[in-house]
Parts: sequence; structure tokens; C-alpha cells
Amino acid sequence: MPTTSRPVLRFAPSPNGPLHLGHALSALTGWAWAQRLGGRFLVRIEDIDPERSSEAHIEGIFRDLAWLGVPWEEPVLRQSQHLDRYEAAADRLAGLGLLYPCFASRREIAEASAAEGAPRDPDGAPLYPGLHRAMPAEEVAARRRRGEPHVMRLDMKRALAIAAERLDGAPLDFVELDEEGAAQRILCDPARWGDVVIQRKDVPTSYHLSVVVDDACQGITHVTRGCDLYAATDIHRLLQVLLDLPEPLYAHHRLIVDEAGRKLAKSARDTSLAELRAAGATPADIRRMIGLL
Repeated sequence: MPTTSRPVLRFAPSPNGPLHLGHALSALTGWAWAQRLGGRFLVRIEDIDPERSSEAHIEGIFRDLAWLGVPWEEPVLRQSQHLDRYEAAADRLAGLGLLYPCFASRREIAEASAAEGAPRDPDGAPLYPGLHRAMPAEEVAARRRRGEPHVMRLDMKRALAIAAERLDGAPLDFVELDEEGAAQRILCDPARWGDVVIQRKDVPTSYHLSVVVDDACQGITHVTRGCDLYAATDIHRLLQVLLDLPEPLYAHHRLIVDEAGRKLAKSARDTSLAELRAAGATPADIRRMIGLL
């Protein structure tokens, strides 16, 4: 893993749609922190989703950043080129007895969690009810031989037990920086996420696994990102402890929302930076629109 005496920050978009104002805020916030700290600024392309990622969107990301006046270092890391790295990390977790296969479909999980008052994770999704956590080894082997698709889930209870041993009485927490740089330690509660997916059905990783592995491999010292990922830091800190990875500092910024208070999203086809640029907007206009001027 790289070592550096300078802070290292990153902007890590997924190329499954054009960048919008929310991405502009994230990129400009990260770049501002890098300037303020005298650090380096990297771009990472999180393209582990083979069906939704595209070269056109990657090229659009670079155009938008250049237009905004956000420089970055080369080379740019692309997650799709490092799947073996994530698979090796998953193998380490499996070696600790922390992963198990889950063959349940989303529909089966939703139906099993449909009872009124059933727990949900911080994102509002039904909490995985442990359908296949204790599946007999013989059945697992038979279903794998038949080629049944499955994910690999983290046994949260066991993971927390191992993490507690490694922390030797210290709390599982992270350092959150406010806009002025003041630090506060925040206690983590990974159990509220349940047995999270570590390896998806289509690729040998997940967002949670790949992001902590990449942050470590790139020597990221400060993670700046939207507050919609604040709760996910619970999982990331747990994985960092389990995989013996360094702990970065975190700064979760506000989100850009519409008039109804909804977070902007590519899936909702919110107005893109490219569309705003084509309509005559300038980088200064973008900064005003996201409250940076």
C-alpha cells in the first residue's frame, strides 16, 4: 500500500449516468479539502456494475471535471480492472469464517421481511432475515454444483466478535471532521445493517468491500462524500478492522436536493452538468447553484 506524508483525497463516481449538481458539490468539496490540506486529489471510477457502466459516461465524467476546473492525478483507478484485488480481500474474510452464500432472491427476502414492524437498514431496505445463514454444507455444495446464483454475505455477529477481539476493548468508531476541520469520534453500529452483501451475484465484490480496499491501496487519508453515506461508514470501519486496513478520516458533506427535498439522482434523470453546460451555464454558475459562492 502506498505511503505518503501528504494527505490524499479522492472523488469516486460510478459511470452509470451523467454527473449532476450533487456530483459537482462532492468533487469540488474534495478538491477544496485537498487544496486546504496541501494534499493530492485522485479520481477513481467505481465501475463494478458491468450492466450500467459505460465508456461514454466515463468520458463524460472527465469532461465535466475538467470544465469545473477540478484537476486530478493520473493514472485513474478503474475498479473493473482490479477485481482480483477485491476477491483476495473476500477470501481473507472467508478464511476467518465470516462469509456464507445466500441464494435468496430479492423477492424472497422482501416477502420474509414483509411483516409490519420488520426491521430495516439505515437506507430503508428490509433487513436481511438470515434465510440461508445456517444452510447445511451439503445443500450449499449441491446448489453450487447446479450453478445457482448467489451472493456472499458477512456473518455480522461473528464479524463483530472478531473485531472486538482485535480492538481489545477500544470502541469501533471513526473520526468525523466538520467544515472547519474539527474532529469528533463517532461510535459505529454495524449490526443495524445486518448480514451485508460482500460479493454480488455478478461480480466478486460489492461497493462496501471495493471502497475500503481501494481507499487503502490508494493511500486515501481523508474521505469526503455525501452524508447519505454517513451510516455506511459503520460497515467500512468494520471491514477495515477485519482486513487490517488503515483508518482514514471522514467528512460527510450536505446533499443537493430538489424542491421536494429529494436527493438528486442519476436514476431519476435529474438535469446533468452536461445539459447545464449546453444551456450556457458556466462553472461559476454551478458553484452558485450548489452554494459554494
